[in-house]
Amino acid sequence: MGQKKLVRFTELETFRNVLQYPNNTAGTWGDFFGNKNPITLELACGKGEYAVGLGRLYADRNFIGVDQKGNRIWVGAKKALQENLGNVAFLRTQIDRIAEYFEPAEVHAVWITFPDPQLRFSKAKKRLTHPKFLRLYQQFLIPGGQIHLKTDSPDLYRFTKLVLEMYDCIVHTDMNDVFGGEQVNEELKIKTHYESLDIAGSKKVHYLCFSLPEVIKGTEADEMLKQKLLAYEGND
Repeated sequence: MGQKKLVRFTELETFRNVLQYPNNTAGTWGDFFGNKNPITLELACGKGEYAVGLGRLYADRNFIGVDQKGNRIWVGAKKALQENLGNVAFLRTQIDRIAEYFEPAEVHAVWITFPDPQLRFSKAKKRLTHPKFLRLYQQFLIPGGQIHLKTDSPDLYRFTKLVLEMYDCIVHTDMNDVFGGEQVNEELKIKTHYESLDIAGSKKVHYLCFSLPEVIKGTEADEMLKQKLLAYEGND
């Protein structure tokens, strides 16, 4: 590990706005923030651009960036501290453990911003809009809580639209090209490090906002999804 990372990991231990693999946090976030304001998660947050950006926009809401990479979390956490954003925090853990940290209906919204699209068919279950993850989110989202996906990957965008249709999710907004129109709301103007790179080379940013059904379909639907993906994407 490089010297810079070592310094950051050491400093991260002292940050009051960072929790690393904590225990017994479910139901306690109101105490952590010192208020009962609505909570929004930024999953796979990287450097936390959305957690920080949303924290600037909405002082009456709380935001938690979630990622496993401490070196990246350090960037957003440091910025939040420097700007005295008491409504922004960071949780270091794996995304597939996220439901352990919140009690039912403790979270109001989720943002998934430029995640790894996991393009290989064999990695489909790692996509953060796969039904496997939607079931995790349902465990802590309020009924009707919104999930926001922002990506430059046309493959992840199409995959997510397929999932939303197959699993009876409620789509509130579907934008194939966020910046192709005249007006863009302030939330969508926030840019992540990966957005600026345009890794997909599509020169487009796709956006979906949706809510989950009361009951998410089970393994039979998952097998149907797998077969459709096999037909679309091939087997690797």
